[in-house]
Amino acid sequence: MITFLLVGLTIHVVFFLSIFDIYFTSPLVHGMTPQATPLAPPASRLVLVVADGLRADSLFTLLPNGSSRAPFLRSVMEERGTWGVSHTHVPTESRPGHVALIAGFYEDVSAVAKGWKENPVEFDSVFNETKHTWCWGSPDILPMFAKGASGDHVYTHTYPAEEEDFASTDASRLDTWVFTQVKSFFQSAKSNSSLRASLLEGENIFFLHLLGIDTNGHAHRPMSREYLENIGLVDSGVAELVSMVEDFFGHDGRTAYVFTSDHGMTNWGSHGAGHPSETLTPLVVWGAGVHNAHIVTEPQPFNDGYLQDWKLEHLRRVDVNQADIAPLMASLIGVPFPVNSVGVLPLLYLNNSDQFKAESMYTNAIQVLEQYKMKMAQKKETTLSFLFTPYHTPFHSPSSVYCQISLCRSLISSALEGLVYYHTYDRFFLGCSVVLGFVGWTSYVVLVILKTHAGLNRHPSLLQQVRVCICVTVVITVFLLIQRSPITYYIYCLLPVPVWYSVLKESGTLTDLVRSAPSLPLWKCFGYFVLVAFGIELLVVSFFHRAMLTVGLAVLSLWPFLSGLFGKAKFRSLSWCLGCLCLAAFPLMPVVGREPNIHLVTCAGLLTLFTSACYLWSSGQRTPLHLSDRLQFVTQMLHVAVCAYMPSLTHLSLQQKQGLPLLNQIISWTTLASSMLVPLLSSTRLFHRLLSIFLSLTATYLLLSTGSEALFPPVLSWLMFVWINIEQEAMLAQGVSSRQELSTIDFSANIDITKIRQLKLDDIRRSYFFVSMLGYLQHFDPASVYCFLTVFNPFIMGGLMMWKVIIPFIIVMCTFETIQVATQLSSRSIMNVNPTQSIYNSSSPQHFFFLVQDYGSWLDIGTSISHYVIVMSMTIFLMLLSVVTHILTSQRLILWRRSKMHFP
Repeated sequence: MITFLLVGLTIHVVFFLSIFDIYFTSPLVHGMTPQATPLAPPASRLVLVVADGLRADSLFTLLPNGSSRAPFLRSVMEERGTWGVSHTHVPTESRPGHVALIAGFYEDVSAVAKGWKENPVEFDSVFNETKHTWCWGSPDILPMFAKGASGDHVYTHTYPAEEEDFASTDASRLDTWVFTQVKSFFQSAKSNSSLRASLLEGENIFFLHLLGIDTNGHAHRPMSREYLENIGLVDSGVAELVSMVEDFFGHDGRTAYVFTSDHGMTNWGSHGAGHPSETLTPLVVWGAGVHNAHIVTEPQPFNDGYLQDWKLEHLRRVDVNQADIAPLMASLIGVPFPVNSVGVLPLLYLNNSDQFKAESMYTNAIQVLEQYKMKMAQKKETTLSFLFTPYHTPFHSPSSVYCQISLCRSLISSALEGLVYYHTYDRFFLGCSVVLGFVGWTSYVVLVILKTHAGLNRHPSLLQQVRVCICVTVVITVFLLIQRSPITYYIYCLLPVPVWYSVLKESGTLTDLVRSAPSLPLWKCFGYFVLVAFGIELLVVSFFHRAMLTVGLAVLSLWPFLSGLFGKAKFRSLSWCLGCLCLAAFPLMPVVGREPNIHLVTCAGLLTLFTSACYLWSSGQRTPLHLSDRLQFVTQMLHVAVCAYMPSLTHLSLQQKQGLPLLNQIISWTTLASSMLVPLLSSTRLFHRLLSIFLSLTATYLLLSTGSEALFPPVLSWLMFVWINIEQEAMLAQGVSSRQELSTIDFSANIDITKIRQLKLDDIRRSYFFVSMLGYLQHFDPASVYCFLTVFNPFIMGGLMMWKVIIPFIIVMCTFETIQVATQLSSRSIMNVNPTQSIYNSSSPQHFFFLVQDYGSWLDIGTSISHYVIVMSMTIFLMLLSVVTHILTSQRLILWRRSKMHFP
């Protein structure tokens, strides 16, 4: 069994990691020649201001009195600049947003996951192509552009990371720090001749990263006074900055300005997904080489209603993709376009001659085409000639730099489509290998179940199968060697070979099953299969429509009535029905987007205490508690009471801008650390250990809650305790076993092997219940971690969020193992079957001999579910097929839409 679990774990880990070679590969190619417009640029320098987390509507919407909260930028839009909306891409996070702005490409997910302050991949950027770039702002953003630049011409000035505190009394001071530093910089340049000489050179960029708006949005929400006042502070800071820059350079008219944001923010203070409030960001460009405000009288081709809401329908709006800003900045100051850029130069922003526009568009087209040619050459070099399928669209390079701009646009669109084609060239091949491996593993698991529990033991000759597997291995290896494939390709393609060898080795079991099929209760088996397949399809649909979980739980609530248990256990049946219906309410609640309601956290704590007291009272009526157990449960219940009050105390302190109290932080981290250790001190009796786990994990969950999601663990635990009892009633009704009180079962004691039963069709139903209970994702809110820390740290915050999601999983897993023990099914039967006496005989279950090991820790209860995982392998396989079908359909739809819209 240990070997079986390790092999299964290895296979699943390998194929899980395969997504980074199939879907999340880096889009970058290297070796291209930088392309620059040969004509003189309109600007010598550019000032880039990025207001992190600024939504488009927050900047453009007027106040009720008709005035603007950003009067300077509003005046620029109305008089001397061009404006529009910059459309960002998912994930709407700071790093990929800045990479798109400054480097012109959309960073892959794997690179985002590798760090914020390091560059996991080398890439070119506008900063890298300049003579000098000076940056001020966050230590999470600036270093990656300095490290990625060639030479030593990108200078960064950052504040300490500890300043990024969501509990700060005034997060706008981060922006004030940036403006102050820039002001000091230009003042010092007046007396520093070498610095002044560098500033007077062309091809310079000044980058201001303003994090205050984003920090205030996370801490107080985008509709808060702090967030909106921070916009006014930024506006006045930009006005002062422009005046200072113009004075320093003598109003020479050679400075261009770009004001934008990396991403927006939802009403509930988060970002990362694709909601319009996250993907629509403002873009205001003015200065040298930029069109002045263009008055329009005809309706503009935008149907989103924003022009009317923002009172801007009289000004020409020019929308761009976020990556388009990089070639725009490069064109304004005359530096080469970033070689990895997939942006398309937005010509409507440029105020220059037709020749300059044509030259710039031609340069943009050649730069994108160079990427396509390099990608094609790389793929052609590593693919056998008779297997290589080139991109079908022909390319016609412009015959001269004076070609029509429409021809250049068409060339860019085709080249970008070709880039996507070659970037995903191996996806089908690798996907088939992974699917083949998963199908093989699932088939092997099913055969092992049949062999173990149905006594189907045939041992066919293996000589021919070994030869076939060796030949297949050699062919695959030679094929990958010729194509010079990465080492990971060998793993994905060769791993299915031993898996399918194991399947062929057990093929005799399948033959026996076919021969014995007439003796099976076929209609009952078919009915179970149909119900389980339907239920799993319902779970698959719930990935796309969460409300389907409510439908599923509503159906599950009827189980006692349909199975006849209601007549034999009315109270438990009604409890099961009510518990399912209460739990069914949670999928109808939004995962994100709720306003915090800390009072509900306190209510959840009281509900946890009440249910725990009821459990203990009910158990004490049958089996008195030892003094040590009683003291531990009282201590844990007091701890839950403290944790229920802690979020309220913390959020009150943050509202009063007094910061995160140290005592609250100590209690929170101590609770988190002890939640995995305290249950080890409880009794080894099944009920006591399960209750201790529930109390310990619920205490941590309360600290990570901000609203109604805190009610989920007590409701879930109520249903779990009912599930355990009603499963015992089901076994008793079938006459399979006698009922034993949970408080008397000691999982560390030796189990009477004569009472261990065989697998039944009901075990598949239990496995389905288990999978159904795991189908919940709880409320996500950045404020959930404020009891632990408020200083920005994406990895610690992400880890805490993940632990919050895992806690309900652990409760369900522990309950599931409890059901195994309570219904007298050994989760280790496969490991401990005597191979010489494992012939199945329905009238003689004593032919099975089990050596049940001690359950030494609560962790064992949570993880010893291998038996049921094996039973569910076939049904999980159906789920995987359904999910893949949905994903492939969605992917085709996305590609079709892109082909229609000509978007990269």
